[in-house]
Amino acid sequence: QVQLVESGGGLVQPGGSLRLSCAASRADLNVYFMGWYRQAPGKQREMVASISRGGITHYVDSVKGRFTISRDNAKTTVYLQMNSLKVEDTAVYYCNLASGGFWPWGQGTQVTVSS
Repeated sequence: QVQLVESGGGLVQPGGSLRLSCAASRADLNVYFMGWYRQAPGKQREMVASISRGGITHYVDSVKGRFTISRDNAKTTVYLQMNSLKVEDTAVYYCNLASGGFWPWGQGTQVTVSS
């Protein structure tokens, strides 16, 4: 069973940056269409960024130009670079498949943007 472990969250002021990491317990992560999701209190989980097997990326409008999804060379970790953070980016962030169902969700990583 695949295990996903997210890390890198924290408390940051508006305008700050964070880099989230998602490690998966399988070496062939690069063949999968992966996404970063977030869930704010009282809201549904939404996908904010995805990266295809070929490296094509997509972003929800609210994070375009500020967030960047990427993979490392070993293809076992997916990253989310978050710049120019806003208060409304506050949420628990998760990674998972971007299509075809989901692996078991990890614990997520809390991102809090506050002055």
